[in-house]
Amino acid sequence: MGTAEIGEEFGVSTGTVTLWYNNRETTGFPDTAGSKGRARQWEHGAVSDWFAAKEKPRLQEAGAAIAGDPDELLNATQVAKVLGYKNANQITNYLRNNPGYFPEPDVVEELGTPERPWTRKQWRRSTVTEWAASRRGKGNRRDLARQEVLPEITLDGDPDELLAAPAAAALLGYKNTSSFSSSLSQGLLPRLRETDGTLPAARGSRPAWTRRRILDQAAERSNRTRRTSSPEG
Repeated sequence: MGTAEIGEEFGVSTGTVTLWYNNRETTGFPDTAGSKGRARQWEHGAVSDWFAAKEKPRLQEAGAAIAGDPDELLNATQVAKVLGYKNANQITNYLRNNPGYFPEPDVVEELGTPERPWTRKQWRRSTVTEWAASRRGKGNRRDLARQEVLPEITLDGDPDELLAAPAAAALLGYKNTSSFSSSLSQGLLPRLRETDGTLPAARGSRPAWTRRRILDQAAERSNRTRRTSSPEG
């Protein structure tokens, strides 16, 4: 796999991959396994093991924080804290952009007023514990993602049709919604920062983009990938 493929699969920029490689005596990033043309290539297993080892300390800290009453209800901020995330945005991103990856809340309360409604989502500690135990680093996340089947979507459909993350991932050439969501959160899909509407979801709604906007992003992404396929990574 090349620099662009590593960045896409693990949700980092190609510049970060190059920086890790150039400083591999310090970072421990694996050496190349050859080249494809003039572009560096790495063994997938070696890169996966490196990312898994990099993730392990944070997951160990999270495991210690998860201990407690298994039936206690936690809001998104508390869930983020016990999992070692900086804030609740990561949990929100999982639910909105990557359906099926993070567990749905055990309790959903519709609160507020008709003029200003809001929803409180809560998870039992045991739900979070089971999810964390099944997610042993990004290698496990990738195994789960491989099971996902993206929808079949055509390039020549209605340009104004609204499409959610799975269809957008398919049009952009991603292997799964997880990789698409990672790139989106990393700012690697600038044309999709703005959404064009929403589509119904199991609970609430999820963001959507027009086919036209997604294809514009696909063209830009293709050009960027070609530019990064160079000896410098």
